Amino acid sequence: MSQTWDDTLRASGYRVTPQRQLVLEAVTRLEHATPEEIYAEVKQTAVGVNLSTVYRTLELLEQIGLVTHTHLGHGAHRYHLAADAQHVHLVCRGCGAITQLDPAAVSSLVRALDAEYGFETDVGHLTVFGTCAQCRGAAPPAGGSAEPAGGSAEPAGD
Repeated sequence: MSQTWDDTLRASGYRVTPQRQLVLEAVTRLEHATPEEIYAEVKQTAVGVNLSTVYRTLELLEQIGLVTHTHLGHGAHRYHLAADAQHVHLVCRGCGAITQLDPAAVSSLVRALDAEYGFETDVGHLTVFGTCAQCRGAAPPAGGSAEPAGGSAEPAGD
């Protein structure tokens, strides 16, 4: 994957720098991470990198299509690889866990919105808020991948 990142950066007229590589690696490892979480991850390897560098790098990487952001509440944007952008987010209001679902999981909703309202849904930006199985005290069903998220989750403004 790193070679593809390098190629994309160079094809867009940018140098491949250690800071850019570290930010991309952190985004990959952390998945839905805030700039501050990405900064903390990068700082473990490169103590000289500051938060403004991470913000500028994320902005550049988004402009050239390597990362994308989403709004999963009232807090900071959360970044993930653009190649992984097409998924639905389930956000628990209790613990803040984020579960990724394949868009096929909501295909009946997408079809119903189109049939009834003529509304074409951008599933890549669909976030559903509720309470996860663990917070409800039940075993989670099969499917989806949950990851803990810091802070509380509120309705998205994506």
